[in-house]
Amino acid sequence: MFIVNVEGAVFHQGHWLLIKRSMKEEHAAGTLSLVGGKVEHEGHVNNILEKSVQREIFEEVGIEVDDQMDYVWSSSFLADDHSAVINVVFLCKYKSGKAFAKSPDEVDSVHWLTTKEIVQHPLAAVWLKDSIIAAEKILNNKGDTYVSHT
Repeated sequence: MFIVNVEGAVFHQGHWLLIKRSMKEEHAAGTLSLVGGKVEHEGHVNNILEKSVQREIFEEVGIEVDDQMDYVWSSSFLADDHSAVINVVFLCKYKSGKAFAKSPDEVDSVHWLTTKEIVQHPLAAVWLKDSIIAAEKILNNKGDTYVSHT
């Protein structure tokens, strides 16, 4: 049985929203990460993955993302506790709010970084770098769709 995890690659004004994971986190504590978390049981719900990523982003950093998002990719891995995880990444468009470490048990700090800054960052794991590069390819194919006009 897999745990299902979702992450949002939030793009706004030329930067990606990242968090530094709390040292209290069970998996990848202290590393940079996309915002996300586990999909919870909610009964019969359409678009459960997308709604879960919206919920997680709001719960962890206090911002809203648009309902329309693009699938980036999925992967599987073993968490530090050896749980099997399926991870699904979505490209998300910023909607409103100011990002902050709303959930200190999960988030140490919030960062808006460029792709180049992420790729060069010592706390960015290879899977984060790969997710950002894949999301950026989709972003580039979308053109003006994800450009913020605020």
